[in-house]
Amino acid sequence: MFVDYSDKELTQRYQLMAQTIIPRPIAWVVTEKDGVVNAAPFSYFIGLSSEPATLLISVGHKSDGSEKDTLHNLRESKKCTICMVDEPLLQKMHFSSKELDAAQSETEAFDIALTRPFEDFPPMVEGTPTAFFCEFYQEIELKGSKTIPLVVEIKQQFIDERCIVDKEKMHIDYAPVARVGKSYAMLGKAVPAPKIP
Repeated sequence: MFVDYSDKELTQRYQLMAQTIIPRPIAWVVTEKDGVVNAAPFSYFIGLSSEPATLLISVGHKSDGSEKDTLHNLRESKKCTICMVDEPLLQKMHFSSKELDAAQSETEAFDIALTRPFEDFPPMVEGTPTAFFCEFYQEIELKGSKTIPLVVEIKQQFIDERCIVDKEKMHIDYAPVARVGKSYAMLGKAVPAPKIP
């Protein structure tokens, strides 16, 4: 079967992509505005480059067509903290995907504990296996799209000690939550790479 994307509506294209480009790790993007902490999960998220150390987050719009709080806050403050999610955080992360008013914090609404290791960055979610403290780097224009790809540059990274297998070699191991179609998956099982003949 071949699918011609020019014949498909936006929602159909999204469903096709979301169910086949898998798994996609969940990035819990934390931003702040006027003392209100916004914590929103995104699965259109990926590492982009290690030089400069950058991540890509694709941000859509709210159901009424207005900017998502993450987009608005990041454009203004130029900073965000990206927290990876593991199984103990899955439920609260899922709840935080609910669309709230900009003046209402997901962290307060869903009792998400925070800690602030750096005063000049938004806080991170307590218990996250790893978090990236990022500055806005670049916005990418996709002509005709309401989705805004944002590039952020990693300035600092937190890694929970429980995830560090070998400090000297910086070997890190944890089971992140990923999006698989409309469901979630735990990415804990590693399969060794086959040897190239």
